[in-house]
Amino acid sequence: MEQDERLIFLIKKLIAENTQYKNISIPDNNAERKKLLRALMNVRHPDYIGDEFLKVQDEYLKEETKTKGITEMASLTPVEDGIYIWQGDITTLKCDAIVNAANSGMTGCYAPCHACIDNCIHTYAGIQLRLFCADIIKRQGHNEPAGQAKITPAYNLPCKYVIHTVGPIIYEKVTKEDSRLLSSCYRSCIELAKENGLRSIAFCCISTGEFHFPNALAARIAVQTVRRYKDDIEVIFNVFKDVDYEIYRELLG
Repeated sequence: MEQDERLIFLIKKLIAENTQYKNISIPDNNAERKKLLRALMNVRHPDYIGDEFLKVQDEYLKEETKTKGITEMASLTPVEDGIYIWQGDITTLKCDAIVNAANSGMTGCYAPCHACIDNCIHTYAGIQLRLFCADIIKRQGHNEPAGQAKITPAYNLPCKYVIHTVGPIIYEKVTKEDSRLLSSCYRSCIELAKENGLRSIAFCCISTGEFHFPNALAARIAVQTVRRYKDDIEVIFNVFKDVDYEIYRELLG
């Protein structure tokens, strides 16, 4: 099956799952088809789906990531001992674990084609990730508290694992508790990586963006915490925006 055939197959299967989608037509434009598939994946609630779908989805997503281009951690140059800065799409980074800035429900972003990292990671990992995270929440019986971390398989991402952490949401001014919780996110992720024998971890800019933590303060907390707790773990600070890249360059020289 070619990539375009996989795309159409996956769209048809997801449309057929829900009678409310019966009037959705598949666009002629390939870019619009990709947007439709992503939207259907984003709004789909965690549930079992057949092996045939998963096989085709996995082939499709791996090919899409390969086309975007995979960055090997070995190709990066540290800015200080065991610490790297890398600007790019975290879903294309090949290391032991990447960190997802999750929400308390842990099952990803349900807004169709939203640009947040939670949406991107769940999209390119595949629908298995949402179901796995839902099982975690079901077993623990409550939403994920801020400052802690959970590890899951990465499924179709080039990394081995995804570590999910919920950062503090800033409504007005940043409090001491907000800063403590953000530091706890980084520490919890590092400790979880060590417990699972991982050697490398890539952090996104936790709690910035949708959670409104000021970028410069968040970066200072991230760098201070990582320097204190990383030990032999190699840490990549992954940034997407130029402003975050400049902040981390200034902090790390």
